Amino acid sequence: MNTHRAGSDQRRILLLAHTGREESCAIAREIGTSLVEQGLCVRVLSDEGKDMHLIGLEGVEVADSDAPAEGCELAVVLGGDGTILRAAEVVHQAGTPILGMNLGHVGFLAEADTGQVAAVIAAIVGRNYVSEERLTIDVQVVRDKESIASTWALNEASIEKAARQRMLEVIIGIDGRPISRFGCDGMVCATPTGSTAYNFSAGGPIVWPEVEALLMVPISAHALFARPMVVSPSSVLAVEILPDTDGSGVLWCDGRRMLDLQPGDRVEVRRGATPVRLVRLHEEPFSDRLVSKFELPVAGWRGGRKGSGSHD
Repeated sequence: MNTHRAGSDQRRILLLAHTGREESCAIAREIGTSLVEQGLCVRVLSDEGKDMHLIGLEGVEVADSDAPAEGCELAVVLGGDGTILRAAEVVHQAGTPILGMNLGHVGFLAEADTGQVAAVIAAIVGRNYVSEERLTIDVQVVRDKESIASTWALNEASIEKAARQRMLEVIIGIDGRPISRFGCDGMVCATPTGSTAYNFSAGGPIVWPEVEALLMVPISAHALFARPMVVSPSSVLAVEILPDTDGSGVLWCDGRRMLDLQPGDRVEVRRGATPVRLVRLHEEPFSDRLVSKFELPVAGWRGGRKGSGSHD
């Protein structure tokens, strides 16, 4: 079994996959063996590497549990958006770019589909890719004027009611000033990247990834003023669960990290200190990605677009 050396000049690729799917394991094996044959080193997590049947092969190493992405040029991730969000956790501190290959349904965070394996391998070997930074959010929970927890998210932080039969009574604020109070099922605080995820389902606006902003969207609010808000990326969003609310809440970050909330707790959301980098293999307007991922009807458009003819 190989171990990695952070100071080595060897090109290293971290390979992550949703190994619960045989298709994912098979494609991961193909990518892993192909990259090794091209002289690159492939790093895998211990359990995933076993499922991929890559551990023990020359040129394949097992990641250190404390720093799995350290020294890696990029991370290739096979799965849906959930798998890519998990990969973002793995690489977050190292800042390793993520190249997602979609095995899910929509796959907004992915750059390639499984039918493009050869092209992906060629792009990696030839370094024919770029990475773009995506804004993240840092999340803090304050209880009795003391911070009791902090985490982060790429897509969103959602404050939700813990019991289905009860509503959350909240008061929301921006930059230290109160905005409104109401009963609701929850609140979503999202990034532009997350605007096509939970924010979208909650009725929030779609925001182009290059726009720097923070979003706040109520979920099923009982109030006259309970509209989605788009604010400055330097703003601080706050959601307080009123002390006399009849029920507790739950904080979810990217649908992966959960924390129980009590009446009186305050959740603060601000721009993250560390962005996530997503790999792009080719230039594609976000509008085209939106149309293809959501299968939007565009027949009849005659405006044309740069570099190609109009949609028919």
